[in-house]
Formats: sequence, C-alpha cells, structure tokens
Amino acid sequence: MAALASLATAGGAGLVHTDLTGLPASRREVELLMAGADPEELQRTAMSMCDKAFDSTPVAGVLTYISRGTDHDALGVLAGFGITGQIERTSGEEGWDIIDVTLRKQDLERIPESRIHTALEASLNCEVRIHTV
Repeated sequence: MAALASLATAGGAGLVHTDLTGLPASRREVELLMAGADPEELQRTAMSMCDKAFDSTPVAGVLTYISRGTDHDALGVLAGFGITGQIERTSGEEGWDIIDVTLRKQDLERIPESRIHTALEASLNCEVRIHTV
C-alpha cells in the first residue's frame, strides 16, 4: 500500500487507505480518487499503478463519480453518458441554485432524458431543467 500511495501521489491521485492484510486475497480492493474526463484513461492509469505497486495483474472494479455540485461536475455527468451540453446556473427566488442544461435532441434519442435528469440532480443536489436544441 505504501508503494501505491507513493505512485498515486506522484500521479496526482488520492488513495483511500485500506488494511489489505486482514482480507482474503479474493476480497482485496483498493480505491483511487482521480480527476479526469476520460474514464478509460483513468482506469488504465489506475491499473498501471496497481500493477507496479503490487507486481500483480489487477482486475478493474467499478468506476464511480464523486461530485462537489459544480458546473464541472455537471459536464462530467454528461460526459459519462457520452454527450455534451451547455450549463447555466442561476439562483431561484428562494436562493437555491437552478441548473439549466441545454442538450441536443439527437442525444436524447439514445439516452432517456429521465436518466440524465436523475443523474444531474443527484450529482448537483439542486433543481435541474433540461432544454433541447
């Protein structure tokens, strides 16, 4: 874990510290916190770090996203669906943020609007309005 922590720090990633020694080999997992727009590249980087640190062949787990509720996070959610859009943040009458997201109609033909809406609301923790062009 010390080697992985060093590689993660050098690569600009964070490592969630876990005591692997108490776990059976089949249940040993590590979690790396990484920022970036290309999930495949992030996964390759994480796998390479684990390979170097543990001198083994790692198996990729689940990719998840951490959100701080920023516009950048909203763009990341859209990128996760393989789409782009315009984000505009305003304050509502009660002072709560409202996010207006403009998407292409073609993108909504292959991804249900409800999935995008739910993911954005969960990520941003505010009202989301989707518009199409």
